[in-house]
Amino acid sequence: MKAPEFWESGKGGAPALVLSLLLSPLGWAYGALTRLRLKAARPWRATVPVICIGNLTAGGAGKTPVALNIAGRIREKWVNVHFVSRGYGGRLAGPVRVDPESHTFRDVGDEALLLARACPTWVGRDRVRTCRAAIENGAEAIIMDDGFQNPGVAKDLSLLVVDGAYGFGNGRMIPAGPLREPVAQGLRRADAVILIGVDSHGTQQFIANGANKYIPVLRAHVKPGPEGKELIGQPVVAFAGIGHPQKFFNTLLDLGCRILKAHPFPDHHRFSPGEVEAILREAGDVNALPITTEKDSVRIAPQLADRVKVLTIRLEWEDETTLDTVLQSLECHGR
Repeated sequence: MKAPEFWESGKGGAPALVLSLLLSPLGWAYGALTRLRLKAARPWRATVPVICIGNLTAGGAGKTPVALNIAGRIREKWVNVHFVSRGYGGRLAGPVRVDPESHTFRDVGDEALLLARACPTWVGRDRVRTCRAAIENGAEAIIMDDGFQNPGVAKDLSLLVVDGAYGFGNGRMIPAGPLREPVAQGLRRADAVILIGVDSHGTQQFIANGANKYIPVLRAHVKPGPEGKELIGQPVVAFAGIGHPQKFFNTLLDLGCRILKAHPFPDHHRFSPGEVEAILREAGDVNALPITTEKDSVRIAPQLADRVKVLTIRLEWEDETTLDTVLQSLECHGR
């Protein structure tokens, strides 16, 4: 799905505002149903700490790089951490452990394939059963890269990821805006907010003035992987099917790439061989590198994937001390 332009704050002008207002009653209903579902739930408590990396908006906020970074920090303490995911876009109901050698994105979703390269990863639509499977197979801690609005599993630590360039969009609920639940409600259930990138909408100040003004706000930035050095000054034809493709294009520009053509696709787009071949031809015609994200690369046919350059990313924290303090709170949840 491609997020409507009017979901973003300040985009679309007067027509977008009118459309958003017309859809607002549906958004209120959506929010009310979410609130009732959360209130009525009786969460299952795991025997190991559960960390949830979530967000309040539909679309990409940067949960996956955060989940990978947090997992690396926990593993440094010799804790056997497993990922649990719904496996968005995959066909398998699970619980099943992801095997990057045999599963494809059509089986388990693209994000689960990336996570499985770092730690044991489980996908399943029933999160309680999936967490149980992970624990039965040696998990000493669980990281959920989604599920903040799913009340089935009790969380010991909930981290909300916010894209600084997007904030909370136009501040309205789906379908009038990108919010999965009211911001104040979500902040009350979170233990910390991770704000990624430049804070273009004053999100940190908004949180400080809001319902949970004492919640820690951790600042982080997405940085290119080591292959970025090879791209400086290179002409590229870029394409991406992530929540906000412009973020990827901006990263390339910041690297000094010359983007001759940029192709945005909807989030989780399933690239057909024809689409990729057309991009390869276009890049060849202008003597440029075809390039995409690591997440997109797993949705490209294997026979074509090797011909596309992939830019990986990593997360860099502004204040690791505060992050470590937040993570240390898990120690009191030892089972």
